[in-house]
Amino acid sequence: MPNQRALLLDSASLYFRAFFGVPEVIGPSGVPTNAVRGFLDMIASLVERGRPTHLVACWDNDWRPAFRVEAIPSYKAHRVAGASDEALNGETVPEALSVQVPIIVDALAALGIARVGIDGHEADDVIGTLTTTLTGQMPVDVVTGDRDLFQLVDDANAIRVLYTARGGVRSPDVVDEAFIAEKYGVSTGAAYADMAVLRGDASDGLPGVAGIGEKTAAKLITTYGSLAALRAALDGGDPALKGAQRARLEAGAAYLDVAPRVVEVVRDATLPEVDMALPSAVADPTLMSRLAIEHGLTSSFDRVVTALRIG
Repeated sequence: MPNQRALLLDSASLYFRAFFGVPEVIGPSGVPTNAVRGFLDMIASLVERGRPTHLVACWDNDWRPAFRVEAIPSYKAHRVAGASDEALNGETVPEALSVQVPIIVDALAALGIARVGIDGHEADDVIGTLTTTLTGQMPVDVVTGDRDLFQLVDDANAIRVLYTARGGVRSPDVVDEAFIAEKYGVSTGAAYADMAVLRGDASDGLPGVAGIGEKTAAKLITTYGSLAALRAALDGGDPALKGAQRARLEAGAAYLDVAPRVVEVVRDATLPEVDMALPSAVADPTLMSRLAIEHGLTSSFDRVVTALRIG
């Protein structure tokens, strides 16, 4: 099929944004529906504008995978739910959102939109694996509010990120290599990942190398080409790495040994077989009708069905 394009959704990023950005509405069932409405409306907007041929809602089966926590125990530790918190896969989530997530799952199933999650992995890993699988087959747009996925940007293979943190899905930042270079001073998605390891990310509980900020991290990666090359130069006694900077990098050696495993998305996870093509018909009209009536979602479903051109 000519003009194929895949749209990969970082689902939790989008439904969290919908929950906090859309005024609360209580449906006929008594359950709030703002996250569901917002998420479905986002899908409709993205499909209407981008006209993808393939669409996948990528899912966090495990938002804090054991292999990442084993490497860096502080990874997302501040988000772990306490005994009195509502939780989704262990993460603190407002109760008014947690009750909506199963409705989103059912809505995707009713519409026939592929949803993919894998145990022991985050949605980022699903996205990384799908992006790798689709490389060379079609362009890929990743929709997220998470900078971590900038590492997937690859102009040569037409892989972009539609970054929703500022303008939402209606006016996202289109992140390509030029955007990364202008914003962060590194030239590729892979270089962004290396820079992010050095810099760290407090929002994910990643300390980075103490004393190495974003600009210094970018300069080091640009100078040496990669984190591996930087570390080789450090071990080899490169005279350009001296004084406080050398001391900081040497002090951070144990962190640098394990951090790439945490920061870099998995690209070779075993995914279930799934049809990523846009649905050609509503998969379960009975379920869609029930959800629409019980939760007052008729207009949201109508918009998605119209966008998908299956109505």
